[in-house]
Amino acid sequence: MLTTTTLKVLEPGDLDEALAVLDREPVANAFVAARVQVAGLDPWRLGGEMWGWYAGGRLESLCYAGANLVPVCATPEAVRAFAERARRQGRRCSSVVGPAGPTAALWSLLEPHWGPAREIRAHQPLMVTRRPSTEIAPDPRVRRIRKDELDLIMPACVAMFTEEVGISPLAGDGGLLYQARVAELVGAGRSFARLEDGKVVFKAEIGAATPLACQIQGVWVDPAHRGRGLSETGMAAVLRYALSDVAPVVSLYVNDYNTAARAAYRRVGFEEVGAFMSVLF
Repeated sequence: MLTTTTLKVLEPGDLDEALAVLDREPVANAFVAARVQVAGLDPWRLGGEMWGWYAGGRLESLCYAGANLVPVCATPEAVRAFAERARRQGRRCSSVVGPAGPTAALWSLLEPHWGPAREIRAHQPLMVTRRPSTEIAPDPRVRRIRKDELDLIMPACVAMFTEEVGISPLAGDGGLLYQARVAELVGAGRSFARLEDGKVVFKAEIGAATPLACQIQGVWVDPAHRGRGLSETGMAAVLRYALSDVAPVVSLYVNDYNTAARAAYRRVGFEEVGAFMSVLF
């Protein structure tokens, strides 16, 4: 039994303890919880290691170390331990992302070794709602994308990613991993769009999803169709699907400088309850 403060790489047998930590903050932890619920803690299936920080023999904090480095319910002591392991291991992730406080603390310890970052988004409001929009009518033309429409949705997904992140998801491996992720969401019935004349003019996905909470991501409107209110009516439609089919709580996070999007999401019924931080490499 672990009786002192210590860090270890979690194994499949630690799954129940890890899920209990993730359930403490189901909205903030939705991304990691969704991966763990599907893949367990085997690093090969999970796509990375799950580090666990124990205090007094009890699992207190987690850190997902895969394509992203994500602190979970991380205490200050755990953050220091996670930073030391990450520093010794060397950077293998494309971003550090998570609740703003622990993520900022983690990055402050890693920046001397991993910096400079390509971009730091220090305050990304986390927004949540538990009910359908009462002000904005859902767009009736927003619907699930079918598997045979993958070629239709992919250009919009690439455009959204490039606009949001600043680099193309097709770089590196030619987009194989990104295309696989888009196909996974389409296959799961969590990709939504409005099509006009065979082209996507609005789209969004329900990305991370657990029985307790889900997260909307990838919201995008074709630049030629902006200003028509499609983001609001489209989000109201996706929110309706999310609440009826996926989870009782729906969240998203948005860049603080994107005042138009924040206002639109508020009109749809989302409220700001916290903040995330993203460090991009």
